[in-house]
Amino acid sequence: MRVLVTGGAGFIGSHVCDVFVRAGHEVIALDNLSSGRKENLDPRVRLEVLDIRDPEAAALLRAERPQVLCHLAAQMDVRRSVEDPRFDAEANILGFLNLLEAARASGVGKVVFSSTGGAIYGEQDVFPAPESHPTRPVSPYGVSKAAGELYLGYYRAQYGLPSVALRYANVYGPRQNPHGEAGVVAIFSQRLLAGQDCTIYGEGRQTRDFVYVEDVARANLLAVEKELVGPVNIGTGVETDINRLHGLLAQAAGVDRPALHAPAKPGEQLRSCVDNGLARRELGWQPTVELSEGLRRTVAFFRESAAR
Repeated sequence: MRVLVTGGAGFIGSHVCDVFVRAGHEVIALDNLSSGRKENLDPRVRLEVLDIRDPEAAALLRAERPQVLCHLAAQMDVRRSVEDPRFDAEANILGFLNLLEAARASGVGKVVFSSTGGAIYGEQDVFPAPESHPTRPVSPYGVSKAAGELYLGYYRAQYGLPSVALRYANVYGPRQNPHGEAGVVAIFSQRLLAGQDCTIYGEGRQTRDFVYVEDVARANLLAVEKELVGPVNIGTGVETDINRLHGLLAQAAGVDRPALHAPAKPGEQLRSCVDNGLARRELGWQPTVELSEGLRRTVAFFRESAAR
């Protein structure tokens, strides 16, 4: 099977490429390398350096006619989406539509869309949140992901294009970018290993659902193999506050240094956690890497990277 992975040289995308390659599939990675790196890719993956907004990206999809489109390319910085909503929409909505039009024209068999469980629900009514929870995103990034899911529903109804929207919790692990809003584990790991202070905004009691990247990548493969369509949460169902996260990372790094605290960021979501019951029942997916072990692996990756 031929699989096209957009954002394939990035943090999550490169792990998605890995699982499809290991399963014996032909994989093409489409990435503009704005944050992705060629070094992340298995040599068996073919890299096409293109931006998803460009006509050439749509032309590639029409020419290659992949059976599966895994769409991970995105503007993923929540803060940048607030500062520049238009740029966020150009990448996350118009770029996605560019590919969807090509997908329906070239006979793609299934679209696996990387959505967000962390940003799409907003302040939750229940914990963990099921897929039936109202979607109330409070950032342009969350809005653009919700729009992507709505467009997928339209393309299913109008053109019969099957699709799954994987609503990721907070993904962490090796290859994560330590310089972005979404990479708190990577940021803390790099700073701890460099002997620098980590800053927690607010009291540190805000919680997130941290899910290991290799588990997330495996969900993409299962989403292709199963018949499920529509949204499905990919997370652990466990809340971890930022104080505990820092403590686990400091332990993994062998550092006895408390975090600094700064004023809370205005509008920051206080709690976030997703229910993975549907993924367990319909995909046969469940997280396999416990948080402390995943953090240990992540710190080891950054330690080895620093040594290189």
